[in-house]
Amino acid sequence: MSDKKSLPKDSDLAGVEKALKRAAKAARTLAKKTHTPCYVVKEGKIVNIAERQETYRPSKRKPA
Repeated sequence: MSDKKSLPKDSDLAGVEKALKRAAKAARTLAKKTHTPCYVVKEGKIVNIAERQETYRPSKRKPA
């Protein structure tokens, strides 16, 4: 079996994976800078990945 990924033939889809990775990295960076949560779904559960960052401090505000 080949480990190579097949590239999409549609030019609009060719850069989607890289764009999604850039967006995810930007979201994690913003969460770190603003000390806000950053949620993702892992193994069917919603997880705050910002808690794992060294400088994460949860907000003390109460939800509205």
